[in-house]
Amino acid sequence: MHANTKAAFFGLLAFGLFSTHDVVVKYLGGTYSTFQIVFFSVLLGFPLATLMLMHDNTDANLRPRHPGWTATRTFAVMVTGACGFYAVTTLPLAQFYAIIFAMPLVITLLSIPLLGEKVGIHRAIAVLAGLIGVLIVLRPGAAELTLGHAAALIAAFSGALASVIVRKVGHAERSVVFLLYPMVANVIVMGAILPFVYIPPSGIDFAAQAAVAVLAFCATLGVIAAYKTGEAVIVAPMQYSQILWATFYGMIFFGERPDLPTIVGAGVIISSGIYILMRESRTSSVSNRPVLRTRTRHETGTFLRAGSFLRRNGEPAKKLDNPTKG
Repeated sequence: MHANTKAAFFGLLAFGLFSTHDVVVKYLGGTYSTFQIVFFSVLLGFPLATLMLMHDNTDANLRPRHPGWTATRTFAVMVTGACGFYAVTTLPLAQFYAIIFAMPLVITLLSIPLLGEKVGIHRAIAVLAGLIGVLIVLRPGAAELTLGHAAALIAAFSGALASVIVRKVGHAERSVVFLLYPMVANVIVMGAILPFVYIPPSGIDFAAQAAVAVLAFCATLGVIAAYKTGEAVIVAPMQYSQILWATFYGMIFFGERPDLPTIVGAGVIISSGIYILMRESRTSSVSNRPVLRTRTRHETGTFLRAGSFLRRNGEPAKKLDNPTKG
């Protein structure tokens, strides 16, 4: 089997696991507060993160070299986690993914002021088309906009901001700093809120909460395997397979059927995102390649970042084109 074919397979498997992760989050959201779900996701994910960090023999401390950017990114990741989990629990899965898939568009826009990236006419048109796709999904004025829609939009923006900051200062910061600071911040902040929203979980629900951490961990390993095996331009588009999983899971478990505006809007958003990826894969087109070099799954501070471990292991540049979060 060709290396890129294997990479695509690993990518599809990984993002299928991430979609399953979101289904469990949605199930838990029917009973428990978003803050409680995030708190236990991080807490139960710490042992898995520790196991992987035990292999990091870098001789350095955990003080960030860019404390301002690290603090901004940590806050952005926390917002992404809280808003993303809330949006998953309140919106149809297909609609949530359609909105969150706008992240590459926001990354492209933020790369202009933060990375000094120059966006040409082709990518600018793709961004504009993608934003129109978001409006098609939201259809303001024709459908009721809820807090879930606002949360998904905020998650898309904050997730994009966190990704661009990694591109800006990631070369100077240890990967473990990017990994641990959001996790610790989530435990502290969500833990402080927990007494006000805590509902004792049943045995089954606690197992489901543990499954969230395990699924995220396994999905991250899948993403790492994909980027180690093949080229980023092949792996990155595999994230859009989540819309198929969302449609399937939504119909089976939650009685959701995506309506025509969601399908059309998602198609426009995905097409624009893939076009940006293809443009950035052409080395002569752009310098920083902010979308292709950014992890494909929105980071929530509740699971490992695959890019951290890819960079640490010294993967070739072409394999690092998209250091994924997880």
